[in-house]
Amino acid sequence: MQQLITHITAYSSATPDNLDRIGDFFEVRTFKKRELLLQEGQRCHEKFFVAKGCVHLFYLRQNGVEQTIDFALENWWTSDFMAFQQGGIAQFSIRAVEATEAFVISAARQHDMLSAFPELHEYFHVMFQRAYAASQMRIRKTYELSKEDLYQDFSRNYPAFMQRVPQYLLASFLGFTPEYLSEIRKKFVS
Repeated sequence: MQQLITHITAYSSATPDNLDRIGDFFEVRTFKKRELLLQEGQRCHEKFFVAKGCVHLFYLRQNGVEQTIDFALENWWTSDFMAFQQGGIAQFSIRAVEATEAFVISAARQHDMLSAFPELHEYFHVMFQRAYAASQMRIRKTYELSKEDLYQDFSRNYPAFMQRVPQYLLASFLGFTPEYLSEIRKKFVS
C-alpha cells in the first residue's frame, strides 16, 4: 500500500501520516497474463490502481475485432469510469497484458474512503484532470499527425509501452494493422 500512498502524496497535500488506514478500503488482487479484470457487458463497480504489471482497456467492435483504447502501467488508474461512476454496465473490458497486481476499490468503499479522508478529493481531482488532458492530446494527435508521426510521438513519449506491449495491441491502440505497424517499425529501426 506504500506505493499508492507515495503516489497520493506526490499529487496532493495529503501526508503519509494521514493515510495510515487507507489500505482498509482496498483489496489487493493479482491477475495472470491475459486474465480479465473487467468484462464488457458486466456491471462495473470497481476501479483499479496498477501496482505492478500492465493492462489494456478495449471493446469488441461490431466486426468482432478488439479495439484497444488505453493502457495502464504501474501507478495508473483504470476502469470503465462512466460505468464505475454510475454503477452501470461496462462498455469496455480490461485485460492483463502481463502478470499484474492491482489495488482494487469498489464505488461504495471509495465513497467511504473519501468521507474518512476528504483530502483525497484533491488527489482524485488531479488524477482526473491529468487523464482527461492526456485523452484530449491523444485525440488531437490522432487528427493532426501522420501515422508515422503518431508512432514516433508515442514511442518517444511512452517508451515503457514499446518494450512491454505486444505489437498487435500497440497497433490496435494506434489505429494501425499489425502489418502496417511492423513496416513503420522497420523504417525507424533501420
